[in-house]
Amino acid sequence: MSLELQINGNKIFAPLLGKELIMTPEEHVRQKYICRLVNHYEYTLEQMAQEVKLTGSKRGTGRASADIVIWRSKEDKLKKLNPIIVVECKADYITIKSEDYYQGQNYARFANAPFFVTTNEKETKVFKVNLAVTPKTLSDEILDIPNAKEANSNDKIQKLLEQTKAFERDEFSKLLFQCHNVIRNNDKLSPEAAFDEISKILFMKIRYERNPDEDNIFTLKQFEKQESNYEKNIRPVNVKRNGPKDDIPYMDYWFELTKDEFEEDELFDVNDKIRIKQGSFKEIVKKLQKYNLSTTSDDVKGIAFEQFLGGTFRGELGQFFTPRTVVDFIVEVLDPHEDEVMCDPCCGSGGFLIKAFEYVREKIENDIKLEKDKVNKTFDEIKTADQDEEKLNDISNEIIHKLGFETQIRKREEQEKAKEAGKYISRLEKLSSACIFGTDANPRMARTAKMNMIMHGDGHGGVHHRDGLLNINGIFENRFDVILTNPPFGARVEKSLLITKADQLTDEKRIAKYKQMYGEETYAKAMLQVDNNVDKPLLNTLHIGKNGMSGLTEVLFIERCIRLLKPGGRTGIVLPEGVLNTQNLAKVREYFESTAKIILITSIPQDVFMKSGATVKSSLVFLKKFTNEEAKQWKDYTAQATKTVKAKYKDELEEIKTKLALRGKDALDATTKKELRQQKKKIEAQIQEEIKAIVKEKFDYDIPIATVEKAGISSTGGVIDNELTHIQTEYTPYRIKNELWKELKPKFEYKWSSKTGKVERIKNDTETQLIEW
Repeated sequence: MSLELQINGNKIFAPLLGKELIMTPEEHVRQKYICRLVNHYEYTLEQMAQEVKLTGSKRGTGRASADIVIWRSKEDKLKKLNPIIVVECKADYITIKSEDYYQGQNYARFANAPFFVTTNEKETKVFKVNLAVTPKTLSDEILDIPNAKEANSNDKIQKLLEQTKAFERDEFSKLLFQCHNVIRNNDKLSPEAAFDEISKILFMKIRYERNPDEDNIFTLKQFEKQESNYEKNIRPVNVKRNGPKDDIPYMDYWFELTKDEFEEDELFDVNDKIRIKQGSFKEIVKKLQKYNLSTTSDDVKGIAFEQFLGGTFRGELGQFFTPRTVVDFIVEVLDPHEDEVMCDPCCGSGGFLIKAFEYVREKIENDIKLEKDKVNKTFDEIKTADQDEEKLNDISNEIIHKLGFETQIRKREEQEKAKEAGKYISRLEKLSSACIFGTDANPRMARTAKMNMIMHGDGHGGVHHRDGLLNINGIFENRFDVILTNPPFGARVEKSLLITKADQLTDEKRIAKYKQMYGEETYAKAMLQVDNNVDKPLLNTLHIGKNGMSGLTEVLFIERCIRLLKPGGRTGIVLPEGVLNTQNLAKVREYFESTAKIILITSIPQDVFMKSGATVKSSLVFLKKFTNEEAKQWKDYTAQATKTVKAKYKDELEEIKTKLALRGKDALDATTKKELRQQKKKIEAQIQEEIKAIVKEKFDYDIPIATVEKAGISSTGGVIDNELTHIQTEYTPYRIKNELWKELKPKFEYKWSSKTGKVERIKNDTETQLIEW
């Protein structure tokens, strides 16, 4: 017989206590989970207890209590043996970190329970308690708790404890490949087209499962139930109202709703359709139904999706994937901070942007974790009478809860309302919505990058299908602190490639939004790069292209990156080594040296990119755009050197000029004139060389250069030693000591009341913001 929630007005029945309680949000979650423990996991009420506290005789336990405790059996509970599972509940509809469950953690550790469960209305997470160390700590997040039968089998328990998120990632990734094979076999689509279809189904599933009900999973049974209702009640009405265009199967109807929901994200083309058979669609829905994509953690979804991407696009689109070891190295060397604005103008599948987002997100999460630890420590030290303990717990939980907002991202509409009203925006929301930008000229890759970023936890709003050399939505010159990119190698931009009217943004709604975000004057000025150059060569927008120095894409993107950077901004670029040493690009290198400092060059083995289909040996080149002071210094040194050197050769050149000007009977013969012109050309070249030598001597700085033999990936894609990690470890203290760039880290402090639970965020000692949603 199943156990059901019993609600009577503002009260809810607690079967473990045998009485009704006031139905607080937390109590509702607890009683709902108790029903799940009985109905799904088959535990009996006799082997469970609720609201259990450690006795005060246990020193050092802090505030240790558990919302629900489960023993292996009724007998173990009566004998007061160690429980097997401890559960702590929250009521809030937000993602919760394990540190937010402080009291339950304490109980689980001191009661020697191997499983600790955290649950709220949105998600449930299970952690392994590390019983082998002292003090006991939470270890890995694992997949599930044992059911009642498994709870009495040590082998089954051990197996569950070993099923970590890494295991789940692999399982999810394998499942995506199985879905891919269903389409390849049944519908005969190319790997890329099959990937597109799976992406559609994944986002249909995400849309459905955003409902906070944890049982609301996009299953085949649920789909067929809704399909039956659609065919009976909705399709006939739609056809009668709108004609044949709405005479579509339910899977197409559901995809149209999904397209509408994700319209702002530009994930799908307005004319996109489901291009697989309904049988294939249903088989994939069935395979995916074991996962709720709303509650599956971002790192599981994200890494599995990334593995799937890499396997699917290997070959034809392999150039759009930068190996993970290279991505990690470039991000860690550049060390982006919170509030810094980052961009990848050739973002491919989004690898650099995702890593940069996760890298800064981790810094924010660590900062908030430290603040939560301070709160818990403070409340542990407060001496209070027993009757006040519950009130103190409520206040500490409220403070912890509000601090947790800083690492959460609301829906776009909620964020925009808060911004318009001048209300609180979380630190992670700012990172996601205002600090990550990217473009890719390949439409499939631009869409894929957005999807990839959503799977990893957001940050996709600044990514666009666009030629990376053209401005769009905040991707403007002199705007970025950090740029990370792997531009296309070997291709050329020809003079015949023109900017067209199609490159101009005409969507008035988006234009109005961008003007509001960046200011009307700033936006209009930035878009002149496109508007003033319609029907003109794209090359004309860059110094190198306009002056005929080079049309190579990798060279053009170096200039583009430098132009996009703020003065003092930094970039890491993957480049073919020819850019650094071939004679025909000497003038290009000289131009770059006049605009940016080289702060590191790391040569990597050819093997790294072989799996992606690239055969050119590459280097990772790090540049820092001149600060305003450095730019002035370079200009002044150049002017001084030019004046000095030209004065040195003035008389000699004047003499040649005079001789060449002779006319009539004094005129020189053709051979002599030719020799003088060659001599003049040689002197002018010498002048330029001497000017460069003087400027370089005065503007002298060290350039760290490293070569690695192994970069974590073999020529076949296998995992090998990674010497890049050692380079990064040595480089970071070096660049800090030598102040290679100015770090502008924001400073955050939190002021909270132990009496009211009010929390304020103070940024850089000046900006105070009340934290509330």
